[in-house]
Amino acid sequence: MLDAVLRIFALTRKELLAVLKDPRGRFSLFVPPILQCLLYGYAATYDLNDIPYAVLDQNRSGASRELLAKLDGSGVFHRVANLDDADQIKMCIDQRTAVIVIQIGQDFGRKLLLGEPADVQVIADGRNSNTAGTATGYVGAVVDTFNATWRADHGLRDPPIQIVSRAWFNPNLETRWHMIPSLIGTLTLLQTLLLTAMSVAREREQGTFDQLLVTPFRPFEIMAGKSLPSILIGLGQATNVLLVAQLWFRIPFAGSFLTLYAGLCLFLLAAVGMGLLISAVSANMQQAMLFSFMVMMPFALLSGLTTPLSSMPTALQYATFVNPLRYAIDIAQRVYLEGAGFGRLMPDLWPLAVLAVITLSGASWMFRHRLE
Repeated sequence: MLDAVLRIFALTRKELLAVLKDPRGRFSLFVPPILQCLLYGYAATYDLNDIPYAVLDQNRSGASRELLAKLDGSGVFHRVANLDDADQIKMCIDQRTAVIVIQIGQDFGRKLLLGEPADVQVIADGRNSNTAGTATGYVGAVVDTFNATWRADHGLRDPPIQIVSRAWFNPNLETRWHMIPSLIGTLTLLQTLLLTAMSVAREREQGTFDQLLVTPFRPFEIMAGKSLPSILIGLGQATNVLLVAQLWFRIPFAGSFLTLYAGLCLFLLAAVGMGLLISAVSANMQQAMLFSFMVMMPFALLSGLTTPLSSMPTALQYATFVNPLRYAIDIAQRVYLEGAGFGRLMPDLWPLAVLAVITLSGASWMFRHRLE
């Protein structure tokens, strides 16, 4: 019995030494959990603490100013625009200047003074159903406070203000309308990053990478040959998610397939560049897989997929600028739900192009460096 325990102990020691003797292995085992714990603690919050909103006050009475003062003084809402007519609402929502628009009708103050219920319209950006629903709920809480004060001051029994909610691009605020288009980029990045990172690591681990070096292939050709399959598989993965969204969940597609796939191609170039960078620093497939997940989890968390970027600390909001998934999700949602074209997608397209150039150039340099 003692001999068996000693043999098991010896084998356990051998396996631990195999895992921990490599500095990169030790780093990938202990550092990522700490960093991810910190990221989740700061970034993974469903609370909204900074809601940009616009106002179309067609009444401009003392009552409407009192209601808006309660919104401004809540510490959660901050006013980004005072609109002059209803035509400006579309531009405000389309450009994501505001999460919600508060529209107060011309007869708002008169109805309140007569004791009649007055409507306040809340127009939300439904492309992110979680954020829109939460923001609308916060408006409801402020309106409830206003109602309680007004009823006490004027001796009314019924609530004086009623909220009429509308959500653009997602009328019923269905979560799947937000989530499924977002998965076009998320699942594509996961598969593309893993395939690209493990392709070179697999060759190196199996000893076939040296055989590639004695072939007529130049480093650029080897890198391109490793990249194109991942891009094609990524496009196939995106197409599968797109078909599920349309044929199974029946989510209406409002945009152009050409625009969507053009954005995805730029995104895949950036993703493949990152995968090649990972493969260049990985000694084997295990390290490539660990490094890929170490990159993927923060990317998913800092993409705006589940939690709004505006609620994250300022430093993390700046960190999202180097996250290709952030731009891919925005492109997929805007093309799918909004029908946005190339002109309105330029704020997402040019950062992806810059990321693709940087990552592919860096991967090419590391390839040449390793080959030399």
